[in-house]
Amino acid sequence: MDLFNQNTHSNMLPYEGEVIYEGSIFNRKQITSYYQNLLHQIPWQNDEAIIFGKHHITKRKVAWYGDKAYSYTYSGVTKQAHLWTPELLQLKQKVEEISSTTYNSCLLNLYHDGTEGMGWHSDAEKTLLENGTIASITFGAERKFSFKHKVTRQRVDILLENGSLLLMKGTTQKKWLHRLPPTKKVFSPRINLTFRTVII
Repeated sequence: MDLFNQNTHSNMLPYEGEVIYEGSIFNRKQITSYYQNLLHQIPWQNDEAIIFGKHHITKRKVAWYGDKAYSYTYSGVTKQAHLWTPELLQLKQKVEEISSTTYNSCLLNLYHDGTEGMGWHSDAEKTLLENGTIASITFGAERKFSFKHKVTRQRVDILLENGSLLLMKGTTQKKWLHRLPPTKKVFSPRINLTFRTVII
């Protein structure tokens, strides 16, 4: 199902989960300011993963931030969180107001162009709050974001716009996979922030 003519504020999933697309939540000046700050001030590092016992280093870069300098493990690799910057605290407050949820951590992703993406997965690590909301902000290039039901394999595609907010709620991580598919049509960077609640 192609939802590029998507309606904001309504559930984008047909069943067993809740994904709310809020659209752009910033004005043009704010978008430019946050994008430039994140691109140049975040200590980006190439992401790492252990897949079938092999160590992989991705072109995509990441950074972790949180309330405390806690350790967090996913894909077999442990990372250490940085403490919030003033700009990230502003963004956290904004998404907390919109989503009526509090978050204690954020994973930042930097995709340099459309050749970099993310394969099918769900954010269902044991250290994450069960059925907790994950708030995803996009800055920079617009990209397609896809969901696939774990049993029926039904697909839902969403276009994530510059400055937009996507909320994944309830049983979404248990019932659905999601991915950022690569594309040859995008030549500029996309920065993605996923605010979440980690059980420390």
